[in-house]
Amino acid sequence: MLAGLFFYLFAAVLVASAFMVIAARNPVHSVLFLILAFVNASGLFVLMGAEFLAMILVVVYVGAVAVLFLFVVMMLDVDFAELRQGFLQYLPVGVLLGLVILAELLMVLGSWTIGGGSARTVVAAIPTNVTNAEALGQVLYTKYLFYFQVSGLILLVAMIGAIVLTLRHKVGVKRQDPAAQSARTPETAIEVVKVKSGQGV
Repeated sequence: MLAGLFFYLFAAVLVASAFMVIAARNPVHSVLFLILAFVNASGLFVLMGAEFLAMILVVVYVGAVAVLFLFVVMMLDVDFAELRQGFLQYLPVGVLLGLVILAELLMVLGSWTIGGGSARTVVAAIPTNVTNAEALGQVLYTKYLFYFQVSGLILLVAMIGAIVLTLRHKVGVKRQDPAAQSARTPETAIEVVKVKSGQGV
């Protein structure tokens, strides 16, 4: 009874916050609603017994991706009023794409329901003596280790791209030159000043 109550609570807040992500006029508010949607989705994962997915959703998406979105939106200072001017121009294409995606979802749901839910196939025995986090770790770091490393490299490239996008050069602000710092010699790095006795620098 209590689990069902929490399910409907998390699901209702998740749907409402997901709608507000696209309905909010302020982009900062959209990102905050997105964080709320992620937190409620992690609550649903906990109810399903997938505590590892819930933890990853909070740590990765809320702690990194959503906060990165928030910082980028606040630091780039994008003129969203100018971006909205072409909204009506692309509205028919957006509605068409939305209808196509909705039709695909209904087809998948209909085929799964008609087939008696037999679309999911268990290819390996589910371990009962370990937690799902340990079972996922055993598979992730053995069979799919290469794909895991590639995904880490892609995230690193995305992080570097975000830094490059938000980096701004300001006039009058002195910047470091790593090449010049690495190539310096004792003659250029040290300046000996002769001070007469009894006088300050």
